[in-house]
Amino acid sequence: MFGKRLFSGADYQVLARNTLFQGFFKMVEYRVRHRLFGGGWSGEVRRELFERGHAVGVLPWEPRHDRIALVEQFRVGALSDPESPWQLELVAGMVENGESPEAVAHRELAEEAGITSAELVPLCDYLVSPGGSDERMTLFCALADLDGVGGIHGLAEEHEDIRVHLFDRAEALAGLEAGLCNNAPLIIALQWLALHHERLARGS
Repeated sequence: MFGKRLFSGADYQVLARNTLFQGFFKMVEYRVRHRLFGGGWSGEVRRELFERGHAVGVLPWEPRHDRIALVEQFRVGALSDPESPWQLELVAGMVENGESPEAVAHRELAEEAGITSAELVPLCDYLVSPGGSDERMTLFCALADLDGVGGIHGLAEEHEDIRVHLFDRAEALAGLEAGLCNNAPLIIALQWLALHHERLARGS
């Protein structure tokens, strides 16, 4: 059966956990052991884990005019990008304690794009890079009126400088096909919209 796992959360042990760095993000060393497919237990395994937490990404789409909104901002993780460290991205943010992904989606739509009313459609929930990070990403499509959306947004206290762009869906998908989208949440969301836009348009 697809997706069925042999082992579960009962089949590993955390022997020790040590915080190596605590700043804007956290780096933790784990010492673990786990059951083996061939039987028995592994030896002690040491791994550094980038504890990033749970994030939410949102693709605003307006069925009436078949256009999307994306944000552009500077990203230190893209300093080596041959084109530019300014990235076109989904509206996105981190989940704080006690928040639901839906609440984060609505908060970030307002803060980053000035969108205060939208119907959220779930896309997927996935681990970003489980080999070295605990970050989990929940993606939504936001059905919204994009008239008047644009300009510069973001919270000054978080040093955000965010520019909002509107694109025809066909233009964005052509950019995806041409390899101009280089971050996973944007690629996933655009591919999802390419598959589901007709169904969404009929129901909107």
